[in-house]
Amino acid sequence: MRTEADMGSAPRITDSPLLRLGAGKDGEAFLQPHHLLAADRLMRLVDRARLTPRVTMSYDPARVGGGRGGVNAALEMSDAAADARKRLGQIAAAMPTDCWGVVMDVCGFSKGLQTVETERQWPRRSAKLVLRIGLEQLARIWGLSGTASGPERTRSRGWLGERLPLIGDEEAGA
Repeated sequence: MRTEADMGSAPRITDSPLLRLGAGKDGEAFLQPHHLLAADRLMRLVDRARLTPRVTMSYDPARVGGGRGGVNAALEMSDAAADARKRLGQIAAAMPTDCWGVVMDVCGFSKGLQTVETERQWPRRSAKLVLRIGLEQLARIWGLSGTASGPERTRSRGWLGERLPLIGDEEAGA
C-alpha cells in the first residue's frame, strides 16, 4: 500500500472494510496490494466526482450552487467532477454489473460487506468473493498487477558516455 507521501494526502483505505481484508493472517491476505491500490484509486475518483453525500453544511459557493437560483446542477459541476463521472461510467461499462455494484458500494460508499449481502439477499461471504473479483478486474483496467513484468535486464543508460572526474579523483591520481 502506498504511503501518505506517495499519494499527496492521507489514504482512505484506513476507514474502510478493505483494511481488514488487506491485513492477512500468517502472511496471507485476502486482498493483495494491487487490489488495495485499485480500491484507493476508485475512492479518490468517487471523491472527485462528488458522488458521496456531505454530512455537514458547506457554504462554499461551488457546492451551494453559486446563488444563481434554478440553474441546472450539471452546468454548475466542475470539469474535474464531470471528467471523474465520465471515467466512472467507462469503468462501470467495462466491468460485470454485480462486480461493479459491490466494488462501488464498498469502495465508493463505504458500505460493509454484510450490508451489501443483506441488501442483495446474497449468502454470507459471497460479497467478499465478488469484491475480490471486481477489484482484480478494476486493477487490470488500470494496468495494476500483483507481479512486476518486463525485461529482466536492460542496458544502463546515461546522458554522459563516461564519468567526469571529481575533485577528489584528481588528487588521488596525482
